Amino acid sequence: MKIKYFHDTDTALFEFSNNKITETREINENIYIDLDKDGNLVGMTIEHAKLKANIAELTYQQMEKIA
Repeated sequence: MKIKYFHDTDTALFEFSNNKITETREINENIYIDLDKDGNLVGMTIEHAKLKANIAELTYQQMEKIA
């Protein structure tokens, strides 16, 4: 997964795979998802990312399987 942030437009781009995008769907006026030909999520774009997604604080936490 790759995350790109474009400071000049306050846009965050999350890339989940390298599959070819065949469709983009608007979730709301600030969030768009990109899908491949099979309907799998390829990417997500968040406009106004600082305000809408708190992009200033980004963390990653891998959770262990509980036995």
